Amino acid sequence: MRWQGKSTRKYTGGRIISARSKQRFELGGDEANTHLGEKISKTERTLGGTDKVRLLRDSMAIVIDPATKTAKKVKIETVTGNPANTHYVRRNIITKGAIIKTELGSARVTNRPGQEGSINAVLVSS
Repeated sequence: MRWQGKSTRKYTGGRIISARSKQRFELGGDEANTHLGEKISKTERTLGGTDKVRLLRDSMAIVIDPATKTAKKVKIETVTGNPANTHYVRRNIITKGAIIKTELGSARVTNRPGQEGSINAVLVSS
């Protein structure tokens, strides 16, 4: 968990003495870091009572072919690129914008798997 409240320092470096302690609603969630592998997901309760599905591992993606306008569920072979972090490629971490190699070819992930619980992608013309 991460604390996402205000800093205890001013922009000048001086201390701010808070009138209260840390609050629960200021906590942030853990990173999902969706990997390749057998499907594992977990649900978390959010502020407001709704459930959020965190996808921890998955080996399948729903890939859309823009030429034929068809969607197909295919197996992910590996992660070939990730603009969020170059180290995510060798760790096979899938985030939004990641380039994945599938049975149909290279595809770019268009959703946030750690927030939505599935992997959606669009074929990239090579």
